[in-house]
Amino acid sequence: MEISDLLQPEAVISGLKANSKKQALQELARHAARITGGDDRKILEILLEHERLGSTGVGNGIAIPHVKFAECKKIYGVFARLDKGIDFAAIDEQPVDLIFLLLAPEDAGADHLKALARISRLLRDATICEKLRGADTADGLYMLLIQSEAQAA
Repeated sequence: MEISDLLQPEAVISGLKANSKKQALQELARHAARITGGDDRKILEILLEHERLGSTGVGNGIAIPHVKFAECKKIYGVFARLDKGIDFAAIDEQPVDLIFLLLAPEDAGADHLKALARISRLLRDATICEKLRGADTADGLYMLLIQSEAQAA
């Protein structure tokens, strides 16, 4: 499973403005709804429910919210670089400014886990994250994500 299988250029947001975790998830849900054809309120509800079980803030300014969503026909990703870091209740208690949302069909099983592992490996690379934080445009972010994937192969 490659990042290019999960993420399309229109699913990348540069300079997302959010002052809270909930506001960031609302914006991501709205964007995800446009891409998947799903309902943004349902996506937000599922995301918030998952976050109540435990934060998806994995540390180093990164969050990887991931949920299964019945209306999904395939696995979708949405990536956002925030204008400024927000409290995401991350495990290291640091603000989050890079978010990779993963939506998968209910029956995705192992594919969901493979996609999550792929995203996690990519965003564990400090050099890649530094470049993502320095990118000015959504197209630039997308190219960095895809190129980083190719270089890692």
